[in-house]
Amino acid sequence: MTSTIRHVTIDCADPYELAGFWSRVLDLPLHEDDKPGDPAALIEDAHLLFVTVPEPKSVKNRLHFDLQPQDRTRDEEVRRLLGLGATLVADRRNPDGTGWALMADPEGNEFCVERSAAERGES
Repeated sequence: MTSTIRHVTIDCADPYELAGFWSRVLDLPLHEDDKPGDPAALIEDAHLLFVTVPEPKSVKNRLHFDLQPQDRTRDEEVRRLLGLGATLVADRRNPDGTGWALMADPEGNEFCVERSAAERGES
């Protein structure tokens, strides 16, 4: 019998707040039982579990998300995410439209925003 990944677990200082940020990014709800101050928070449909740890993030992520917008361009998504509280860490977008934006969530976890399928010429 094989295994399956049940959750991707993200260490953080405030699980409810950080899960709330990612809930808005992904437009997926937090688990109905999650409340502010809980030691963990879950976005069940994305299999993302946020848990409290005492130490802050101190080094580059060994794992990160690559987001691909579904109903907007990469640049529109970058603007939306900045409005939700993300920060732009490094702009790897090129004048010809290729490239990506390296961003960080409110606790400093890096993620990338790639071009949409339409921008790539994919259906």
